[in-house]
Amino acid sequence: MSNHSPSTNLQSHFADAAQQADAAKLGMWLFLVTEILLFGGLFVAYAIYRAWYPEMFFNAHEYLDITLGATNTVVLITSSVTMALAIRSIQLDKKKQCMNYLIITVVLACVFLVIKYFEYEHKFHLGQLPGKFYTFEGIEGTNPHIFFSIYFAMTGLHGFHVIGGIGFITWLITRVKRNAFSSAYYTPVEMAGLYWHLVDLIWIFLFPLLYLIS
Repeated sequence: MSNHSPSTNLQSHFADAAQQADAAKLGMWLFLVTEILLFGGLFVAYAIYRAWYPEMFFNAHEYLDITLGATNTVVLITSSVTMALAIRSIQLDKKKQCMNYLIITVVLACVFLVIKYFEYEHKFHLGQLPGKFYTFEGIEGTNPHIFFSIYFAMTGLHGFHVIGGIGFITWLITRVKRNAFSSAYYTPVEMAGLYWHLVDLIWIFLFPLLYLIS
């Protein structure tokens, strides 16, 4: 029997817990739409420049490490699974299990960032920096710095979203530990799941667009 009542989390401007949960979901979906629009602009820029410089994009993408990119893809997909399991666990009042899955999700997110750090560090060393900072001379073709500018813009913005997700999920871990959630009230956990699935989905698009150009 849960000792947590949804009424203890009900804000005064909502009629009941169901209305509050629906409002939270609507707010999160609106936020996610703005995130999709943000990344959508970068995807449009990618499509335009790739159409203008197809040979350059192909030559430049060969300097990306497909193994590291694929590993990060597996890491993020796995983290989406653990996030979904965390939501399912709290729905069943398995709070310890929920907390464990959230911790695993954070660990996997950190693994993703560590791998991305090593990718970035190698590119800094080679001089494959974005824009005017590009000094690498090992790629043939017109304006190779454009590819790496787009690469850093897209993966960098995505990385900031991963960091934001780590902060959000870490906060959830502390709240679960304090018995703030139960099968009667788990809306924040569900909202974090929606956000994290979007982060995963964006990377699923970024990986083939940047690493698997043919």
